[in-house]
Amino acid sequence: MTQPRLKADLHVHTCYSKDSTSRPDEIVAHCLSSGINCLAITDHDTIAGALEMERRAPLKIIVGEEILTTRGELIGLFLHEHVPGHLSPEDTVKRIKAQGGLVLVPHPFDRFRPHSRLQRRALDRIASDLDLVEIFNARTMLLQDSNRASRFASSLGLPGTAGSDAHVVREIGRTFMELADFNGAENFKHALTGCRISMARTSPVVHFYNIRNRMLKLVKGHNV
Repeated sequence: MTQPRLKADLHVHTCYSKDSTSRPDEIVAHCLSSGINCLAITDHDTIAGALEMERRAPLKIIVGEEILTTRGELIGLFLHEHVPGHLSPEDTVKRIKAQGGLVLVPHPFDRFRPHSRLQRRALDRIASDLDLVEIFNARTMLLQDSNRASRFASSLGLPGTAGSDAHVVREIGRTFMELADFNGAENFKHALTGCRISMARTSPVVHFYNIRNRMLKLVKGHNV
């Protein structure tokens, strides 16, 4: 019997992020039309959007959060509680693991994100506590940076993930992973070992949408 396969985008933002205007209903409609049936919702410093998507979406949803630590960003997956920002990377890791979550380092070597990527010294300090490494992010402009992330994951013997890092709806599914269905964090890690990644980089122009989205929220309110 053939095991069900998922088409998963493992790095997606909703309107609950300060630089995204993607509403849950718009995300669902896009996914249903494009065949994406699994999302990791990784809003900046909140799990509210992920919890809403988990309640409402006819998709498999991983509750995540992209957390700004004092040394750059980390992602927690399979969360039940919000992890506050501006903690040290070490304390952030502890908060994620205390609730049974997985620690993912996003875009670890993206040279165009000096303020959001985790600083190398901090990355080395927590390397033994990582569960996953994002080896392809559709918004990472240089393939060399993605290749470096892949080599880093391999050096640690860790599974790699891939995602669009979508901040507008049409980015979702630009990059996705095909993997077996899973149940829970540990089973998810196992499913990643047999996955296939469909990789496509997003035009650098999308970064201007982040600026536009921030401006819209200042003018119209937070969850426009």
